[in-house]
Amino acid sequence: MGSDHSADRPDRDDPHTELPTDPDAVRPLHLRMDALAWVFAGGMAGTGLRYGVEQWLPAEGTGWPWGTFLVNLLGAFLLGALLEGLVRAGDDDGWRRRTRLLAGTGFCGSFTTYSSFALEASLITHRGAPLVAFGYGVTTVIVGLCCAWLGIAAAGALLRRGGEVS
Repeated sequence: MGSDHSADRPDRDDPHTELPTDPDAVRPLHLRMDALAWVFAGGMAGTGLRYGVEQWLPAEGTGWPWGTFLVNLLGAFLLGALLEGLVRAGDDDGWRRRTRLLAGTGFCGSFTTYSSFALEASLITHRGAPLVAFGYGVTTVIVGLCCAWLGIAAAGALLRRGGEVS
């Protein structure tokens, strides 16, 4: 078993480490304080950066909400690249798990914003521009998927060119 799995085991002196750990005896990741701390730290950074972008490019009236649009696309790209790199690096434990929690769940999760996206589309509709709202919604989803795919492809190409991470 990997080095971090022993921290999840209730009895570290178990002589039968070749056997799987009883899932009922392992504290789930979302209930572990160390995991929550990594997510919280990444979340503070992502939220702060998103706030800065929203101040720089505020949504106004029936215009295209460029700030939210850009953070969601950039976040999709970053998350795709991050997860591709982590998957190629090995199992989800040790530094890979901490990186996923900090940068993926924490930073990208708070940097991107579905709630602002949905609110802005609704407000644009209520302000009399339903076609802009529809275009914003469809474009965000389709281009967001493309950005995630591009992140995956870019990370894969970089790792193939520079050697696999270990």
